[in-house]
This record gives sequence, structure tokens and C-alpha cells, in this order.
Amino acid sequence: MARLLYMGQREDRAFAMLMGGCMILFMAQWPFRARQAHLNGETLTDHIQHDALGLIFLMPLMAYGIAALLRLVSRIFKAKADFYSARLALFWALLASSPTLILAGMVKGFVGLGPANSIVGALWMTIFLWVLVNSLIEAEQ
Repeated sequence: MARLLYMGQREDRAFAMLMGGCMILFMAQWPFRARQAHLNGETLTDHIQHDALGLIFLMPLMAYGIAALLRLVSRIFKAKADFYSARLALFWALLASSPTLILAGMVKGFVGLGPANSIVGALWMTIFLWVLVNSLIEAEQ
């Protein structure tokens, strides 16, 4: 995060990180969607189309709103970082935790819903929050 902040304020870089994270999240859903399509006797494209709409087109818009809320909440703790730092921290946390997202998608697709999926999901959330909090702390320094 320090290196990203040192490179200067570049909105295109932050947006590329967000879109990369959304694409990885989209592709991580494919094994589970293939499983659903096979078990239900449906086509895979029906499931993937809905994920594409939600994860590639709507999630980036929501991520900008979440980043703005994150910045407003951080003001409560007397944070001095700007909105760009909050966006960069959120988008970087999504991208940095994406290998765990891929693992979660594989577990969900090959093992199915259950305890293993919950454990890997909790692992992803822990890594995501750890990177996010540390990135926000780095932005303050």
C-alpha cells in the first residue's frame, strides 16, 4: 500500500485494481455455477450471465459507494486520509485477497456448500479485512 500511495494519485490504477478484483471474483464463481447447472440440468450461461451483471457491472459501482462510506466512518476515528486512499485501500484489499477467493470458488464448486466452504469463506474475509485495515493504517502515515 505504501508503494501504491508513493506512485501518486492515479484513479485509473485504482479502477484497474477494482476491475481486476471483480473479474477474479466473477471467474471464481464458475465452478459452483457449473455444478449448479449440472445438478439442475440447466445451461451454464444462464447462471454466468447473472453473475456477470452483478459482479462486473454493479459491484464496481457499489465498491465506490462502500469506499466513500469507509472514508466517512474513518473520520470518526480522526483519520486524515482522503477519499482516494480509502478507495485504493478497499480495491487493493479485494485484489490482494483474490487468491483466497479462487480457492473459495473451487471449494464451493467441487465440495459444495457446507463447513469447508464456510471455513474458506471465513479465511477470505479475515485476509480481506486484515489487508484493508493495514492499508488504511498505512494511508494515515
